[in-house]
Amino acid sequence: MNTETTPPDTTLYIATGCAHCPAVLQSLSELLKLGIIGRLEVINIAAHPEIAQQQGVRSVPWTRVGPFTLHGRHTTSDLRRWAERAGTVEGMQEYLAELLENQRLGEALELTLEDAHWIEVAVRMLADLETPMGVRIGIGALLEDLAEQGRLAAAEAELRKLLAVSEPQVRADAAYYLGLSGNPEVRHWLEPLLQDDDDEVREIVRETLAPESLPRVGVKPST
Repeated sequence: MNTETTPPDTTLYIATGCAHCPAVLQSLSELLKLGIIGRLEVINIAAHPEIAQQQGVRSVPWTRVGPFTLHGRHTTSDLRRWAERAGTVEGMQEYLAELLENQRLGEALELTLEDAHWIEVAVRMLADLETPMGVRIGIGALLEDLAEQGRLAAAEAELRKLLAVSEPQVRADAAYYLGLSGNPEVRHWLEPLLQDDDDEVREIVRETLAPESLPRVGVKPST
């Protein structure tokens, strides 16, 4: 996955009379002087409500640091951390986990629809059994939403890799979500797993390959 390592551009939305906006503006100005961020654009929503409406900004301060959207007041160290992690896989994983843990599934879905790199990140997190249960459930909901919109094809390559990993739970998850894709090639990818050593993997694959189950799956793997 290619990611940017240059200092991220940052946009800050403020409003006249906002109690926390000056502190965030000062913090970002300091990061700009240090070269931690590459550019800072400040927009007063009182002067440009149309821009705020286009971006869906409903409260201030509202900060976009690279690909990350931050709501409310954040300390200088917090803003610096997000700026330094912008464009890194680790930063994307942390941000996606935060969205899903806070039930901000709509924002996570919007990210994946705008940039397929986020789908790769989600699948990689799914493959890590140390990913918190709440985040795993959120990733599952995200992939299901993508499938409903016919946009799961971007995840197929990463999911196929998971069919060969050693952890049965990951193989079962991959088989389940591949079954949602609607791609007829799924049958060829999953047939070898009918002989899998794990009972749950075999069950998921059988249900997926049943004629009445494709493109949807009848049994979802336990998490």
